[in-house]
Amino acid sequence: MTNVFQPFWFDQAVAEQGEFDLPAVNGNITADIAIVGGGFTGLWTAIKIKQQSPDSQVVIIEKDRCGQGASGRNGGCMLTFSTKYASLAKHYGHAEAIRLIKLSEQAVFDIGRFCLQYGINADIRIDGSLYTATNSCQVKQLNDLYAFLQQNRVSGWQKNDHKQLMGGSAKNIDAIFNPAAGSLHPGKLVMGLVKVALSLGVKIYQHTPLTQLHRSNPVVLSTPFGSIRCKKCVLATNAWTPAIIKELKRSIVLVSSDMLITEPMPELLATLGLNHGMAVADSRIFVHYYRTTPEGRLMLGKGGNYFSYGNKMRPLFNQASRYQRQLKQAFSSFFPELPAKFARNWTGASDRSATGLPFFGALKDNPNIFYGLGYSGNGVVQSFLGGDFLSSLVLDLKNNNSRSPMARGPLAHFPPEPVRSLGANMVKAAVKRKEHMEDQEQPPYWLDCQLTKLAASAGKADKNN
Repeated sequence: MTNVFQPFWFDQAVAEQGEFDLPAVNGNITADIAIVGGGFTGLWTAIKIKQQSPDSQVVIIEKDRCGQGASGRNGGCMLTFSTKYASLAKHYGHAEAIRLIKLSEQAVFDIGRFCLQYGINADIRIDGSLYTATNSCQVKQLNDLYAFLQQNRVSGWQKNDHKQLMGGSAKNIDAIFNPAAGSLHPGKLVMGLVKVALSLGVKIYQHTPLTQLHRSNPVVLSTPFGSIRCKKCVLATNAWTPAIIKELKRSIVLVSSDMLITEPMPELLATLGLNHGMAVADSRIFVHYYRTTPEGRLMLGKGGNYFSYGNKMRPLFNQASRYQRQLKQAFSSFFPELPAKFARNWTGASDRSATGLPFFGALKDNPNIFYGLGYSGNGVVQSFLGGDFLSSLVLDLKNNNSRSPMARGPLAHFPPEPVRSLGANMVKAAVKRKEHMEDQEQPPYWLDCQLTKLAASAGKADKNN
């Protein structure tokens, strides 16, 4: 039995489909490829390896149960690279930025087709995404972003001038729309991916934490009741990776994203035009984001509430949200017409990279150990691409993904502690003051504007989508 606080998605998926009865490692086993982590990244990678190399012996170990980390705790928003053109172009160049944006937009539809092919009912609704503005400063930022994206041929975005399409909230006064996006049920997707991986011959061991990674040849993974000896290893551990690979400790910061979800209220949501699967986010640095579910629930989340000192996985990441009050205030602000009837609230840990972009690669001292992390709150779609990147690297395929700068490891780092946390909290306070003043339609302080640029330089902050 797990002792981890359950987010809503898992309880609902288990109630509908039942638990998986998967064993723990017991004894010493061998494999061609061992994957540490049974979330989206690990499952997609295993599936794509088996699809391209059916004879490869692939093993997944998961310390709790598959999807128990961010994969089962996110908001289920299917978002792409399309608003991150500036960061992509800065680090990879224009051509690669456009390739990755198109790849991520295609991935939205590929996930839908994959689930249809394998009979996975993950409540996928490809109804687009809406980025909104809630004050005049955000209106300018949003329109500047739209013009910038159009100028650089990121053409998926449309200017939304229809009041009835403003995301169901009178608080939203302007918006841009992209049809290549939507929402899904994270818990149901995880359980579906587990079934597909098992059907392809992947061996999955749950309740099997990694106790030691031996950077030998072959690689050896120690666990409490046995070991795995493998030719190649993939670390699909996301927020837990810095605790395993010390040289990646400054490549990310762990940031909380806090969510709540209502009881079903389909009729009330329909009156607001919220009877679709669109993913909606405002234009704050630490965004509010929301979406509905097919049975008429409304999920709302807020990113950037807590920065973990030293990237430690604190107990609060596995508990009900300590920021319930702020979430409920945001809910009432966006939807004053709706009753505050909530089924659950929870917290998830997001691995935000210094560039705001994921990165993939192999360890310098052992090129048979691979990693992928840094989704920065946009992992639902980007982990699908992560499976493409990691399977290409593991199978030594010579393609655009294995040759991409995104497959060369982290391209930027955060300062060491305690500077990292001191700076993060100072910037966070400045962002809150600046955005409060903008909400009051008052000019923010100059210093707060300068500090806020440090948070905005890598793109939007964590959304845990």
